[in-house]
Formats: sequence, C-alpha cells, structure tokens
Amino acid sequence: MINTNATNFRKNIFVILEQTIKYNEPVNISTKDGNAVMISEEDYNGLMETLYLCSIPNMRERIMEGLKTPISECVPENEVEW
Repeated sequence: MINTNATNFRKNIFVILEQTIKYNEPVNISTKDGNAVMISEEDYNGLMETLYLCSIPNMRERIMEGLKTPISECVPENEVEW
C-alpha cells in the first residue's frame, strides 16, 4: 500500500492514479482530519462481488466445497447451462 499525504497526492495525482489502476496498488491518503483509501475500480468491483456472495446464505460453504471438487468431477464449461 502506498502511503502519502494530501499535498503529495495532489502533486503526483496522475502517477499515483496510474499505479493504482495498473498495479491494483491501494493508496492511503492522510489528512489532518483523517485518512482515505483509494483503490482501483477492479479491486472495488471485486470487493463488492465478494460482499454480495458472502450475503447469500451458505454461499461461502458451497464455494469452499466446490474448491475441493476434483476437476474430473466438474461439468465442462461448454456444457454449463446458464
């Protein structure tokens, strides 16, 4: 995580934004009133999806169970019906 203050963030905003987007590097921006964290849209969307999945009862357990399933027992991608 990159740590900076608001003054340095303003001076280097384009470089910092580029790093955050390109490398998914979060930025902690400190001010006298508190801190803020900037993350890439990709990371934000991932967090929102994780929160959504965790809000579904038993979804975490089903995902963990699925991770233990051998590939040979899985349905081929082209045979999945959505």
